[in-house]
Amino acid sequence: MRERQYIIDDITKNDTWRIFNIMAEFVEGFDILPEVYPAVTIFGSARARPNSPSYKKTERVARLLVQHGFNIISGGGPGTMEAANKGAAEAGGKSVGLHIHLPKEQRENKYANVRLDFKYFFIRKVMFVKYAVAYVIMPGGFGTLDELFEALTLIQTKRIRSFPVLIMDSKFWKGLMDWIKGTLLREKCISPADLDIFQLVDTPEEAVDIIKRRVVI
Repeated sequence: MRERQYIIDDITKNDTWRIFNIMAEFVEGFDILPEVYPAVTIFGSARARPNSPSYKKTERVARLLVQHGFNIISGGGPGTMEAANKGAAEAGGKSVGLHIHLPKEQRENKYANVRLDFKYFFIRKVMFVKYAVAYVIMPGGFGTLDELFEALTLIQTKRIRSFPVLIMDSKFWKGLMDWIKGTLLREKCISPADLDIFQLVDTPEEAVDIIKRRVVI
């Protein structure tokens, strides 16, 4: 019991001072990111390889979005994040990397020309949402699912404005879509209207066309 109490005390003893680190990350984000409006946030796997279809699609959608007046926000790391930053930077746009410090996978990519570093996931996620006019969700793992469902939940509960949430590659996402429609909807865990929060797309051109039609800049 004493050992457990020691662990709890050790975890919480710096909470009061930690708030200043949290405030500093919020202030830096609120100070810098308004300059990148309008921006589209792109999510996807950190493990996507440069020769993969997902990487190439991401690079193209970022390039096309910049050509149509948007900037790009990514997680600032490798894989899909690198592809998003690369496409944006090479097209002459603001290429934002919101880098998170992790023990593995999350090395910085060299293509972000606007970079912020975060220790706290929840602050970084606020920045992803607050300064985006649309989301593009590429194939990815747990982190991508987390970011996708957070956006869907915030829109569903009207905590943020509704904006385009485009899920790229219907073949990759088919199992998840079948479960959402065949289980969540059937069991009345969501309503039919909730399915309108997101759209499936298969090409960068399709994604960009939807964003252009729905977002006024």
